[in-house]
Amino acid sequence: MGHDHPHDHDHEDGHGHEDGHAHNHAHGHSHGAGGHDHLAGVNERRIAIAAVATGLFMVVEFFGGVIAGSLALIADAAHMLTDFAALGLGWFAFRLARRPQDLKRTFGYERFEVVVAFVNGLALFVIAIFIVVEAWRRMMTPEEVLAGPMLAVAVLGLIVNIAVFKVLHGAERENLNIRGALLHVLGDLLGSVAAIVAALVILATGWMPIDPILSVLVSLIVLVSAWRLVRDAGHVLLEGVPAHLSVDAIGPDLLRTVPGVIDVHHVHAWSITPRRSLVTLHARLAEGADPATVVPAIKLRLAEAFAIGHTTVEVETGPCADGDADCFHTPQRPPVESPEHA
Repeated sequence: MGHDHPHDHDHEDGHGHEDGHAHNHAHGHSHGAGGHDHLAGVNERRIAIAAVATGLFMVVEFFGGVIAGSLALIADAAHMLTDFAALGLGWFAFRLARRPQDLKRTFGYERFEVVVAFVNGLALFVIAIFIVVEAWRRMMTPEEVLAGPMLAVAVLGLIVNIAVFKVLHGAERENLNIRGALLHVLGDLLGSVAAIVAALVILATGWMPIDPILSVLVSLIVLVSAWRLVRDAGHVLLEGVPAHLSVDAIGPDLLRTVPGVIDVHHVHAWSITPRRSLVTLHARLAEGADPATVVPAIKLRLAEAFAIGHTTVEVETGPCADGDADCFHTPQRPPVESPEHA
């Protein structure tokens, strides 16, 4: 038998379901149109606020560095310029993700959020490495730091970064784009704390190396978080299996719970974004089983038990049409004996 593809999805909400159910999964997300649109709107507004606040303080810090003659503050303003660009790009990603699917992009533009998260993670690597190199240079050739103005601007920066961090913390933290933005702001926040400590030490002792030393410690913390972000975003871009899903468990579960299914194979799982998972599979049915009943049952089971919002099922009544070694990797259900033969 050919493919059973009753795909009457409403992709504009990002989570159309063939069986007509709006599923509230264990992830705590509302996958209906209203819930998804609300989350997207919250994320977009909060990252826009973060971008504006970061951009404004960047200007203040730059002119503060010029007035105080502090290269450290000017360098940090350059750091915040990259953060402002990253937050702006994150906001644009949310705007673009709202566009509906078209004939060239049948799943829409949601994955652009993941691309931006990946790029932001790589940018954090570059920033952290730049800070380490600059810190090494300053260790070799110490420069005088005007601790008073540095402390004043650093305290203001800490206040701004805490406010921005709280704004982003109220967004959807499982969203990779938000995670990338949070890491940029966290880097700024830690940088402000390090600058305050360094300024206080310099004011008290005059020991200049404390500034580059603390900068390196902050960079190492940012590098660990950046690696995790790049790893998770890269996993989605490489069509990796969603973190919450075990592909090996799908076949046995369907054999156990869906009457009429005697074999499941060619199971492939991936995600458009971490909150939008997809599965395709081949299902061989017992003789006499009705595909019109079995296929919706498979889709419903995967949605409820595995949080899968989009499933494509290829129904088979005989040997797999693809005919390769992967066709029968799950155990087949033994035929049920009729009562008179029991």
